Amino acid sequence: MKTIHVVAAVICHEGRVFATQRGYGAYRGYWEFPGGKIEPGETPEDALVREIREELAVRIAVDAPACRVEYDYPEFHLSMQCFWCSIVSGQPKLLEHEAARWLGRAQLDSVDWLPADRIILPEIQARLD
Repeated sequence: MKTIHVVAAVICHEGRVFATQRGYGAYRGYWEFPGGKIEPGETPEDALVREIREELAVRIAVDAPACRVEYDYPEFHLSMQCFWCSIVSGQPKLLEHEAARWLGRAQLDSVDWLPADRIILPEIQARLD
């Protein structure tokens, strides 16, 4: 099975986390933490800054590692490095996603998360307390 290496930004602000709804592909409509594939020669942090700039037109700070998720989708194995992030400049603009929401702890279960992203919700809930 092919492994895809990606990074995800867990962007927190004022007790809420930023979630995006996929606007393309087989998993269109599911919610995720924004990010994407690591390109050859990039560090995970550099890839995350680039991906968020491309997807949301904002500049982020990668504050600290959050966790790593390993998940087997039917088509591929996902290896996802998640980082706690904050927005340094700009307001998020949806360039690739259908929708976005700032979710507080109580709203985290209000959207239909991708299975791999769902795995990190307990860690996020603990941090948002």
